[in-house]
Amino acid sequence: MANFFKDNDDLQYYFDKGIDWAPLVEVTEHNFADSDGEGHANVEEAVTFYREIAEMFGEFVAEEIKPYERDIDREGVSLVDGEVVFSERLQGVFDKIKELGLHSLPLPRELGGMNAPVLLYFINSELMARADVSSMTHHGFHGGMAAAALVFSASEGTSRIDGETGRVLETRWETMIREIGAGEAWGSMDITEPDAGSDMGALRTVGEQDEDGNWFVTGEKIFITSGHGKYHFVIARTEEADDATDLMSGLNGLSMFLVRAYEDRPDGNRHRIVQISRVEEKVGHHGSATCGLVFDRAPAELIGKRGEGFKYMLILMNNARLGVGFECLGLLESAYRTAKAYAAERSSMGKAIDRHEMIADYLERMQTDIQGIRALAMVAGFHEEMAQKLTLTLRFIALDAPERGDVEHAMRSHQQEARRLTPVLKYLASEKAVEHSRTALQIHGGNGYTTEYLPQKLLRDALVMPIYEGTSQIQALMAMKDTLGEIVRNPQSFVRRIAQARWRSLSARAPMERRVAALQSLCLAAQQHLILKTAGSKVRGLRGRPLPDWPEELTKNWDPKRDFAYAMLHAEKLIELLGDVVIAEVLLAQARRHPERLEVLERHLERAEPHARYLHEQITTTGDRLVRKLTTETTAAAEEAAE
Repeated sequence: MANFFKDNDDLQYYFDKGIDWAPLVEVTEHNFADSDGEGHANVEEAVTFYREIAEMFGEFVAEEIKPYERDIDREGVSLVDGEVVFSERLQGVFDKIKELGLHSLPLPRELGGMNAPVLLYFINSELMARADVSSMTHHGFHGGMAAAALVFSASEGTSRIDGETGRVLETRWETMIREIGAGEAWGSMDITEPDAGSDMGALRTVGEQDEDGNWFVTGEKIFITSGHGKYHFVIARTEEADDATDLMSGLNGLSMFLVRAYEDRPDGNRHRIVQISRVEEKVGHHGSATCGLVFDRAPAELIGKRGEGFKYMLILMNNARLGVGFECLGLLESAYRTAKAYAAERSSMGKAIDRHEMIADYLERMQTDIQGIRALAMVAGFHEEMAQKLTLTLRFIALDAPERGDVEHAMRSHQQEARRLTPVLKYLASEKAVEHSRTALQIHGGNGYTTEYLPQKLLRDALVMPIYEGTSQIQALMAMKDTLGEIVRNPQSFVRRIAQARWRSLSARAPMERRVAALQSLCLAAQQHLILKTAGSKVRGLRGRPLPDWPEELTKNWDPKRDFAYAMLHAEKLIELLGDVVIAEVLLAQARRHPERLEVLERHLERAEPHARYLHEQITTTGDRLVRKLTTETTAAAEEAAE
């Protein structure tokens, strides 16, 4: 029988060697402190269980979803009498997942879950996306939203957790969590509005409190994935500042709410509180309902405190962007395998086309990209989960002073790595999903342009990846801001990193280490160029002053629109360069431990090195003319408006 886990050697590498399971299992199992017999006895037992789940799910999606992928795409979803209706085939998929109990995979046992790592949930997402990406998108809004509810409750202080065993004794939204875990409901995150997509400061949905302290949400949300669900995390504006320059008029004026969209009454009828205005007719993702929603004084529960909405949204978005990374991996795997199988069977000029040099190069590039992105996804997912769980450990678990210090240090390290890697993963995975599905279509030739073959469907599904859960451009700007901001905050460290990378590129014993160091050096040189262009006048004014004085001076009197124009122009080139480097770093670390990974690293470097040189050249030699043109036009427009 087909099995999407067992047929993937690279994915199995992470179960066997590539994931450092011990710390993840230990923090998930609370160091095996629960003595009631429900938990795993040790790391080996836990990982064996995780593998069994992955193997079972790999078979399920290969046998129960993949053969019907195009049926799900063709039949789509519909809006009937104000409710979303799935096709019989798609509904059958989720009925089966409910029977298997897989919506509860990452939830604590005491709340009806399996207490598996979120990383396993993400791996299952890759497997399911390979079968059908739109089905996976809907599946992701089950366990993920329930886990978010638990994290939100813990963060705001409305959960009680046993300080010895880590068991959840009480949590604010237990009914919701259990209902979703049982497959009886699901949730969604409602952020986007008309004329307010990436610009969250422009959101206009409002949260209002009556004289009795009750909250209500009013407004319109659009493009809400699985928005026909029962539970909605909604961002709404609760604070309006008199001064337009006050931060509270922007992101700090937002709050997070939980809204129940409907009530199912004992007589079997459903009372809708939040109306579904439409279901979008999309280019792809036909098995996923993308809804417009109308809130008209919908009763709501405030999460945390007023003005903390952006903070809670980041928790959702970080996990969602990781989820998109794994979702894209599934689509990438599907595109690669369908292209490879077709190329092996299709003959041209006396041989199968996979023996033609250009096609062979396409296929190897696809394979190399997938392995690199998977390496990045595993590391990013690991760090994000460790950061979140160690944060909860610090809040609830009894620790002595030395142990608390160690946990705090580890938590901050994981947070830093997750923040660094997540936008790079989201950017690369989503952009490569479009590129690879397009390549698969090209390899199929004329057949690829017909609906009889799969690539056109994969391309349609892929086109949204660089758009939703934060556009590629937003990811690039985030990475640029963090990268340059770190240089400004700690220029001494940046100077050391440049010197160390250059030294390793010349002196490291292993050739691959020298090559990775050379790649790092090239990336750091591009960053140095950007920071000098961004803060040139400030840096020139610091000549002769000691480095410790630089951070304070560099952080003063910034004009973002003027000073960051050049860096914003090159942000996408920078994030691509960062991606080449971070994948090389991860693969090098793997190769040091497991020599069989050396071949993957070598293939990556063959492609990353010339690409990085091209990006470095673009960053360091282009852009001045366009920035000057935009500055001149902006100044002229401002002067005209002032007249």
